[in-house]
This record gives sequence, structure tokens and C-alpha cells, in this order.
Amino acid sequence: MSKLYIVPTPIGNLDDITLRAINTLKEADYILAEDTRTTSFLLKHLGIEKKLYSHHKFNEHATSLSVAEAIGEGRTVALVSDAGTPGISDPGFLLVRTCVEAGIEVETLPGATALIPALVQSGFPCDRFCFEGFLPQKKGRTKRLQELANESRSIIFYESPYRVVKCLEQFAEIFGEERKISVSRELTKKFEQTVRGTIAEVLAHFREHEPKGEFVIVVAGCPKAETKQKQNRYRRDDAEE
Repeated sequence: MSKLYIVPTPIGNLDDITLRAINTLKEADYILAEDTRTTSFLLKHLGIEKKLYSHHKFNEHATSLSVAEAIGEGRTVALVSDAGTPGISDPGFLLVRTCVEAGIEVETLPGATALIPALVQSGFPCDRFCFEGFLPQKKGRTKRLQELANESRSIIFYESPYRVVKCLEQFAEIFGEERKISVSRELTKKFEQTVRGTIAEVLAHFREHEPKGEFVIVVAGCPKAETKQKQNRYRRDDAEE
């Protein structure tokens, strides 16, 4: 049956792709790729020959409707991004929404995404967390960080190596230098590394060692906000008893 498949791809180590994802890519009529060069490399590694079309942030507004129409006419389409799960800080949301609104079935395969490994190995609470992805580069960046200053949950950010130091400097200013933080880079790759400590300590590390690779930053929740939430919860429990 024709449908749109959302297919996660490895964030680094090519062995992380699932058998189901491989079979879905083989059976699709064609594949939508964020960067056809990157996806071509993956398909060659997997021994898959399939027609590729570009679907990225610069053309997704124009192509989503035509893709939905093609699926409606009986085509099966697989959407992939360069790495991880489409729609998570990558193109995909607009196409999924277009298909849902048109009554077209969408099936999302489970698979790789960078935020979960970074969160789990941070050592911070994983039962509740706040995913922010990439912060605005300019307008609204400081305001958003100020809004998150009292967030009690673990907070996850994506950042490029060129902005990591500046980002940590902003965190130190707004969250405080003593807030705990965990910074992971090049997850699943040969030079994977996680640096943990206070914001001041991790900032000092990356001032001394040039940031390289893709970064996931996990900031511990605000201790004061967490304590206040627990106190409110205990009051509610006492009142119910």
C-alpha cells in the first residue's frame, strides 16, 4: 500500500541502521534525501540502487504537495535526512503534515537520533527532559535561554563546532557557571567524546581544545526549580491524604 515512510539513518557509524530501514529503502519507489550525495554514499554501502530526489529546507515548501500527490497516486516514498530521524532538527515536518492533512498514511521507523545517547550518558535525569535542538543564531537567542534558566528538566541542545564556545559563554552568563553540563561530540564515530563538569569547567576545556565535529549539549535542570517542584508535589500529596 502506498505511504510515506520516515526512515532514520545512522548519525555516524553506518552499522547502526536497522534491517527494517534497509528493507524499506529497498522496497520504496524512490527516496527523498536531504543531500543526495550523502544518501548516495549510504546506499552504495548498503548495496541499494534507488532513484533519489532532493528534499531539504530550501525546497520542502515547494515539493511537499507534489510528493503527497505522488503517494496518493500509488507511489511508496521513503524520506531520509543526512543523519538521524527526519523531522528532528532536519526537514520532514512539512511533508508529514501535508500527507496527514491529505489522508495519506505515514509510518515512522524507529532508529538513530543523537539526542537520546547524549542524554543517557550525561548522567542527568532521563525520565523527563526538554529538547531545544538548535537555538536561534541571533534574534531571540538570549530571550529563549532566559526562559529556560529555571527549567527543572534536563535540557538538550544541538550546536555546530563553530559556535560551541560562544554558546557555553552564554550558558555561563544565563544559567550560571556552576550549573552541571555534559557535552558530547562525534557520537558513534571513531573520535566520540563526552566532556562533563560545570559550565565553567567545560568552557575552559573547549577554549583550550578546538571544538570539532557535531555537538550535543545537555544542561542539568535548575536545582532550585526541581526542589520547588518536589515541595509542591509533596504538598499536593499531603492534601490528598
